[in-house]
Amino acid sequence: MSEFRIAPSILSADFASLGEEVALVIEAGADVVHFDVMDNHYVPNLTIGPLVCQAIRPCTKAPIDVHLMVRPVDALVPMFARAGADIISFHPEASEHVDRTLALIREQGCRAGLVLNPATPLAVLDHVMDRLDLILVMSVNPGFGGQAFIPEALRKAQAIRRRIDAHTAAGGAPIWLEIDGGVKVDNIRAVAEAGVDTFVAGSAIFGARDPDGGYRGVINALRQELAGAGGSRRAA
Repeated sequence: MSEFRIAPSILSADFASLGEEVALVIEAGADVVHFDVMDNHYVPNLTIGPLVCQAIRPCTKAPIDVHLMVRPVDALVPMFARAGADIISFHPEASEHVDRTLALIREQGCRAGLVLNPATPLAVLDHVMDRLDLILVMSVNPGFGGQAFIPEALRKAQAIRRRIDAHTAAGGAPIWLEIDGGVKVDNIRAVAEAGVDTFVAGSAIFGARDPDGGYRGVINALRQELAGAGGSRRAA
């Protein structure tokens, strides 16, 4: 894997200074802003909505990657598209018609992603690969930041990487493989070696701000580990 993307999750940022936090973390070398949306129905937590996405959109030109942990999904898709989202992903368990929701996301001008919980079978990917721009593997159970990484996620990522490679070899469009949950400096290399190219990190980044160097130190440390996995070039 020659291209890696680091996607800080703003769930762990200082919400009193959210716009500044977003600008600082991208300036420090991150690639994508990961935006976690929880509704206290699909997951047992309540976070942020389209107005916050709209508020941070002017703070960065980096892609905003919206992860919907909500049920139902479809009503929120156009709202986040209008708010400035570039990528919108959702959980298949939360949609009545997965193919229809993926099509809706693309119709709104966004890239579409599907999120697999630790116990979600890979069969949900069987008939929608041509609709996908991103597959997100949850390496924790969704709902809260700061959880420990579930090692089984590595085997799931490896299996999905094989599916993506077969898809592109058959002429399909590229698909990002993202992981979210417990990603840190000490395990990001193993995650990359499993075939992941996009890494969501919340507390590992926002909890490690240096008073002098900001977030650059921890992001550089993550990239050094990624370089050891066989590539360090930032993805476009």
